Amino acid sequence: MKIRPVALVILALVLLTAPLAAAAQPVKTIRIGWLSPGSTVTHGSFLDAFRQRLRELGYVEGRDLDIESRWAEGKFDRLPSFAAELVGLKVDVIVAAGPPAIQAVKQATTTIPIVMAIVVDPVATGLVTNLARPEGNITGLSIMARELVGRQLGLLKEVVPEVSRVAFLAASPGNASLLREAQDAARALGVRLQPLEARDPSEIDSAFAEMTRERAGAVIVSTDTMLFIHRTRIVDLAAKGRLPLVAPVRQYVEAGGLMADGVVVPDLYRRAAIYVDKILKGAKSADLPIEQPTKFELVINLKTAKAIGVTIPPSLIRRADQVIQ
Repeated sequence: MKIRPVALVILALVLLTAPLAAAAQPVKTIRIGWLSPGSTVTHGSFLDAFRQRLRELGYVEGRDLDIESRWAEGKFDRLPSFAAELVGLKVDVIVAAGPPAIQAVKQATTTIPIVMAIVVDPVATGLVTNLARPEGNITGLSIMARELVGRQLGLLKEVVPEVSRVAFLAASPGNASLLREAQDAARALGVRLQPLEARDPSEIDSAFAEMTRERAGAVIVSTDTMLFIHRTRIVDLAAKGRLPLVAPVRQYVEAGGLMADGVVVPDLYRRAAIYVDKILKGAKSADLPIEQPTKFELVINLKTAKAIGVTIPPSLIRRADQVIQ
């Protein structure tokens, strides 16, 4: 059968343009929302850890996905509008750091998957109903390790055996379960606990003034987003009062606090990337159990110990994951 020249031209054009047409089809770019109550200064390294793990999982930012980040810079009243903004952008999943951000996103959407990056007790705070099967559109990571506060008190007794009164500084009622654990541990160690709340930055100074009035011999800082944002100020006040300070994360010790015994925060954000990967591949938030921490570290600042006049026992130094000279 003879093919007419015109037909050959048409066929050639079809064959040539078909791949071009296919290539012209838009490829959907994944959009990840990122909501933080902090700033790029206080929380930027956590986004870096999240990005790094996504790269390890095979995602290329700018090619496969875009990250829409919103930073409240310590002004929590901005969080609801930022959450609504991310929902309006129709992002595929939202990563929220800390209870205030998670709560804002929860109120903004019941359909977009939400990955919690850091929260002490998501059940007690009403974010989810169950750790094993969270239901709804929220899953992620908890840092619920209540035995840590008992360990932190034990560390203080090793460093300052004569301490009889320890302040416990918290910012949110969501840490009530931690306070109960702290009180039980304090009784077992023969220490009197002084619970203090600083619900906003303006109350931090007055909390330390109360420690001075009541003659607290040391201070434990609870896991709270607001306190973390203002950790440098808290560390400075502890140093001014010559108070040994034990915190739940190493960033306090890097700022000049005495000791930290707790979770490795960047690791939580790396694991948050794994949750995002699973969701993007079709997993439902409700079917992904909320993980509890698996990686902990003890960090000691010997420079601070010298400045406030305490001696760290050699046995404790040997147990430390890192010692800052």
